[in-house]
Amino acid sequence: MELTLARVKKDRQINEFIKQTNHYLKELGYTDHGFRHVNIVADRALSLAAKIGLSKKTGELAAIAGYCHDMGNFLGRTQHHYWAAMLFSQIYIKEADPNDLSTIMQAIVNHDKNDLKLLNDVSAILVLADKSDVHRSRVLEVVKNGNMDIHDRVNYSVTDSDLFVEKNKKIIHLFLKVDTKVTSVLEYFEIFTERMTFCRTAAEYLGYRFSLEINNFKLS
Repeated sequence: MELTLARVKKDRQINEFIKQTNHYLKELGYTDHGFRHVNIVADRALSLAAKIGLSKKTGELAAIAGYCHDMGNFLGRTQHHYWAAMLFSQIYIKEADPNDLSTIMQAIVNHDKNDLKLLNDVSAILVLADKSDVHRSRVLEVVKNGNMDIHDRVNYSVTDSDLFVEKNKKIIHLFLKVDTKVTSVLEYFEIFTERMTFCRTAAEYLGYRFSLEINNFKLS
């Protein structure tokens, strides 16, 4: 059986795991990790793979990994990347091509473990697609008096987010528009420096340079 994003999106088990994950993390006070997030990550993975000239199949596998990467959170936040990979394998291990299955599993595990070595394009694409999703629409509960957790506050301050490619210059850009009335740019770096470093590592694996631009100021 050939794994496709369309098929995975119709899988009742996958969708239930995503639903339960978002419910669980909402109770813990996290930002959105449900259908909004995973659809954005899947779409960005597919688009990014195409823009840098990877094969259609690579893009499809990256998009599948993007759709499923967070679905293990309802079993525990700390090891959620391992849980998600194992859940995915349980569903498709008897049907999918072993190489495709292992590639997706590895990408899912890699997305939240920057101490693991990137070994394929699918993993690198997923890192960039996932870590670039910072936006106020991820905030599930807006506290009107401003006493939001720093992760909520930083996400809520981002009013525009876009990942685009300059193929001729071999640069992958993350463009952010930050409302500094909500939070300072410094606070963004306080919690997201590690993620941006991971993005740079992923871009370099793909043969690109990673560039971050905030409020029209390029930081790399």
